Amino acid sequence: MTVAPHTGQIVETAAAAAGDPTRQYVWHSEDDTAAFARRLAAQPGLGHAFVTLHGDLGAGKTTLVRHLLRALGVTGRIKSPTYAVVEPHEAPGLAPHPMAWHFDFYRFDDPREWEDAGFRDIFAAPGLKMAEWPEKAAALTPPADLAIHIEAINDTERQVTLRAHTPAGRSLLQGL
Repeated sequence: MTVAPHTGQIVETAAAAAGDPTRQYVWHSEDDTAAFARRLAAQPGLGHAFVTLHGDLGAGKTTLVRHLLRALGVTGRIKSPTYAVVEPHEAPGLAPHPMAWHFDFYRFDDPREWEDAGFRDIFAAPGLKMAEWPEKAAALTPPADLAIHIEAINDTERQVTLRAHTPAGRSLLQGL
């Protein structure tokens, strides 16, 4: 008996039972991250979703966002919002409301900044909102529709847990 080489397919655990608001995956490479991003980008409810990204530094949160934005038709440079806190993107794949907002709350310290920067208006408007380090602004943000937890297993593999917290998030999760 011989063992076939592993081709790096995305592996999903059995935790994704019907109606279960949690799903787990193992991504074996960045190609798996990109494939997941394309599947998420194809979900019709994504254009009005709030997606939070959780994980340690270097887990792959920004990499996932970049692949997702590319899958939504964003061209040009996609910068990390680490210092700016938010980067807006025109994402044609989200039409009729093609705006995607990428937040990074890692350096967010002052709740007054929320109002001063107009974040309340951004969250009230249509469009996709994605937030890294959402716990730093948790008292100010709405509940996440979908929370994506990424844990590095090693240099290339990631353990990923998706949790739906709203009906819109459950719909996204079911569509995957």
